[in-house]
Amino acid sequence: MTLRELASAVGSTTSQLSLVENGRREPRLSLLTAIAETLGTTAADLLTPAPPPDRRAALEIALEQAQRGPLFASLGAPAVRPGRRLPLDALESLVALHAELERRARATIATPEEARRINTELRLEMQSHDNYVPEIETLAEEQVRAVGYTGGALTHHMVAQMAERLGFTIIHVDDLPHSTRTVTDLENGRIYLPPASIPGGYGLRSLALQAMAHRLFGHQRPASYGDFLRQRQQIAYFTACCLVPRFAAQTFLEGKKAEKDLAMEDFRDAFGITHHSAAQRFTNLATALMGIPTHFIRANDDGAMYRGYANDGVPLPADATGAIEGQPLCRRWAARSAFARRNRSTEYFQYTDTPAGTYWCSTQTGSGRDSEFSITLGVPFAHAKWFRGRETTRRAASSCPDESCCRRPAEAVAARWQDRSWPSAAMHAHVLSPLPAGTFPGVDDVELYDFLERHAPTAD
Repeated sequence: MTLRELASAVGSTTSQLSLVENGRREPRLSLLTAIAETLGTTAADLLTPAPPPDRRAALEIALEQAQRGPLFASLGAPAVRPGRRLPLDALESLVALHAELERRARATIATPEEARRINTELRLEMQSHDNYVPEIETLAEEQVRAVGYTGGALTHHMVAQMAERLGFTIIHVDDLPHSTRTVTDLENGRIYLPPASIPGGYGLRSLALQAMAHRLFGHQRPASYGDFLRQRQQIAYFTACCLVPRFAAQTFLEGKKAEKDLAMEDFRDAFGITHHSAAQRFTNLATALMGIPTHFIRANDDGAMYRGYANDGVPLPADATGAIEGQPLCRRWAARSAFARRNRSTEYFQYTDTPAGTYWCSTQTGSGRDSEFSITLGVPFAHAKWFRGRETTRRAASSCPDESCCRRPAEAVAARWQDRSWPSAAMHAHVLSPLPAGTFPGVDDVELYDFLERHAPTAD
């Protein structure tokens, strides 16, 4: 049936049907019903996103969709009509070329500047909600309650039960692709994790929960680096909510607040998580549930901020775009001064006077694979009364971002050495490294699919 014949049968025009056919106009229900009746089907069938009937139809649809996009429009090239006269091999080539153009465009967009911009957007979005997402909190509570969780640390057995409820089995392997943390086999219902014997069970629970979260949120393959980062943020939040469920955490924290004995080390130990996770999870709940504004900082031992959050007005350093990652912290802040102490087994407490007011901070230092780091949880002076360590007499004054505070050397020292020294600067490898490319950035597809083939169950 030609378009003209169909238009005559349904009482429309060829131009009108052409617009509908090409996705440029939504059909009225009466027109959709008439088309369905003429074609011997139903309107519901026409609206069902069923797969194309054959390979050629799928290619024709893919070419049409590619040629409607902004990327093709920017080329200024004439569109190719995917009619029956177009050879199948030519159709295959055109679709492949468009897919490669789209892939390269996405890879180009994923620059470090783009990643920093997206990270800043996500941080400010969470800050506007006090770092609290009630919908994810509720979803996590439903999942942990369903496997009998009532309080304390979420066990490995409970995590395995949660996976089973979603139709997955957790399998520990020692040959995960180097570019992955976990691999989920959707066909066979398997979540592959690193060996169960690796130190620190917290990490394995976290990895399993993150893999499950993708399924619970119904995530699709990320269409951009922004999608990828947003998905990562969602699964990280869900994981934190499972490891430290809101109802259990609220009971614990409110009890400690009533005693004026809030401490991140106690919060950490009560739920069997890391100090970093405890401090970050506290920022989710402190403002929303207890009315305490907070800030959180993870910094490297060179003073660069790796991650940060604040809704208490503390002046976190930022570049001209608002990004905070990699920015140097004031040398007088607790996040840096904590490295100077000899005994690092306990938390370090300090009051700091800043242009935005006085803040109390609790800092814990640790060692990573490449360097030392510090984890800081801070609050305005008025809220220090709820925390253990508030009685500290350690106090510092900071006028950053004024460079005279700690970023400008003393004039006499600078005058003596600026023409008598020549440092050899360390090259930071990440400066030259492009952001990872691919549908899932940084994942080696060849290694991934070879792994899945090796571990897929064989038919008897």
